[in-house]
Amino acid sequence: MDIQNSEQNNAVALRARLRQARAALPEAQRSRGGLLMRGRLFTWLNVVREQAAKRGQQGPATIAAFWPLEGEPDLRPLLEQWAQAGVALALPAIRAAGEPLEFRAWTPGDALSPGPYQVQEPSADRPVLQPDVILVPTLGYTAQADRLGYGGGYYDRTLAALRDAGHDYTAIGVAWNEGLLDVGYRPAAHDVRLDAVLTPDGWVPHPPVLGPDAPTGGTFGSYVLR
Repeated sequence: MDIQNSEQNNAVALRARLRQARAALPEAQRSRGGLLMRGRLFTWLNVVREQAAKRGQQGPATIAAFWPLEGEPDLRPLLEQWAQAGVALALPAIRAAGEPLEFRAWTPGDALSPGPYQVQEPSADRPVLQPDVILVPTLGYTAQADRLGYGGGYYDRTLAALRDAGHDYTAIGVAWNEGLLDVGYRPAAHDVRLDAVLTPDGWVPHPPVLGPDAPTGGTFGSYVLR
């Protein structure tokens, strides 16, 4: 039976089950999984930038990440590395209920304060950036990189608004393996499909390959990103 993410089905129970599975992860597994995901993201960005440089183009320069809620993968050590390498970073902030997010500039050490859902946000006086890469906290996902979020619709609105404005971006979900949804799951009409999802086991369905001359699949020249 197909399961669609709507008010007419069991979406609330599905989210509760996924949260429970996430919370049950042993700390050692959580730590190792976070390390694997940070390593794959680090390698992916380096490879994409190298390939762009070979084409005489600029690779992704600005990345929107997220400050983890309890149970979410922790990318903060990677953000420290990227900041030291000169990557411009941003964190999401809620402007108003029902509105798209804005991505405010952030560097390690900047003060943060809790937003409407107790998510840590940069202050409102920080510059708003248009990210090249958006890392999206993902509760559930399909093999095609459809995302099940927390039900507020903020990322769906944000990604759709950026697309409608003509802004080119790559959206990568960050999820635990346990978030993989049954094959019968069907996203709602307003759900925006991601370019890929990254889990401790690897990329789903494959790492995003950027640029007109980039190879297909999961192979980047001599690199294989699993």
